[in-house]
Amino acid sequence: MDSARTSTASRTPLRALATEAVHAGRDDLARQGLHAPPIDLSTTYPSYDSRGEAARIDAFAATGAEPDGPPVYGRLGNPTVARFETALARLENTEAAVAFASGMAALTAVLLVRASLGLRHVVAVRPLYGCSDHLLTAGLLGTEVTWTDPAGVADALRPDTGLVLVESPANPTLAEIDLRALAHSCGTVPLLADNTFATPVLQRPAEHGARLVLHSATKYLGGHGDVMAGVVACDEEFAGHLRQVRFATGGVLHPLAGYLLLRGLSTLPVRVRAASTTAAELARRLAADPRVTRVHYPRIGGAMIAFEVDGDPHDVIGRVRLITPAVSLGSVDTLIQHPASISHRIVDADDRKGAGVSDRLLRLSVGLEDLEDLWADLDAALERAPVLVDETGATTASRPWSARQHRPSPPPARPAER
Repeated sequence: MDSARTSTASRTPLRALATEAVHAGRDDLARQGLHAPPIDLSTTYPSYDSRGEAARIDAFAATGAEPDGPPVYGRLGNPTVARFETALARLENTEAAVAFASGMAALTAVLLVRASLGLRHVVAVRPLYGCSDHLLTAGLLGTEVTWTDPAGVADALRPDTGLVLVESPANPTLAEIDLRALAHSCGTVPLLADNTFATPVLQRPAEHGARLVLHSATKYLGGHGDVMAGVVACDEEFAGHLRQVRFATGGVLHPLAGYLLLRGLSTLPVRVRAASTTAAELARRLAADPRVTRVHYPRIGGAMIAFEVDGDPHDVIGRVRLITPAVSLGSVDTLIQHPASISHRIVDADDRKGAGVSDRLLRLSVGLEDLEDLWADLDAALERAPVLVDETGATTASRPWSARQHRPSPPPARPAER
């Protein structure tokens, strides 16, 4: 994807994704004598021109366009967050992006925008992230959802359908959808594609017809497990509506989070490619392992693996030592979790199973550790260690020879890294 080019209304040069990741949102810094972007922590901004400020607020209320001139108030926008929004829009090749306090806040804002127009019906394809599924199913925002497979989307549309929602690759099965074909099936109804797993490094849904691209920025965009955020990349018209909802509901992103996300984007292509290389090899080894019954890995690649085990998945979770047993994904360290117990527990059991989320499924978010170290940890976790008693009466854990045969040979010794 390095050769892929972006072009938005905000600028004319065409630059590679890796270049945009480093420079987008920072193009003005050198002219200001700055290298790192500043963090603006102000919640309010002084103005001696109250008439002019009132006019700018009125303009925002009418269209949701970003106010011209100096900032007004933290809920209308923040300069540091705006840098991240500019950068993400460039990476996703959209006109704009609007950031929120979390991925769920971002999805909520989209649903509220459509509901405000009387379009409360949503067509959705399972599986989705468990809390997205719950938000739709529970009708917490007054929405009604029709669940269908991709082939049934066109028939599920109604006059009051405001949105079609998909996730590809999907959480947690990594099922993939032909976004271009699906966008065609949507007609004039906006297609929202959750691109959290793929990131713009692997796919740009807007280039395949999606009007809205959703990210839980907590994941790969931040990339270090230390920031929570959500963002929607879209056209400027929809962005205006999202900004109005954000102002009214207060689901704003903190400036420090905006700074961390902008920093995270600069290494996004490198991190995603490195983790994807490791994940592809781990998926290959897991597929050849008799202790694993099924492996799910996307055709487009990526750092996520889902696999079903022959034994108890909870035992595997309890035996990892290097890999972190935790929710979330996209961090520099490798995480593993049991979706049926955690991320998708809130989804009805029958609906989970119907979407391919089995009780033996484990989801692995591959980080930046050494391949052989990760495989050694997985290999040990997949094998139940019998307890032996030595001649002194002490108990020792020992793995059978058949399990040790699955472990690849250790790599040759290498010089200590400095």
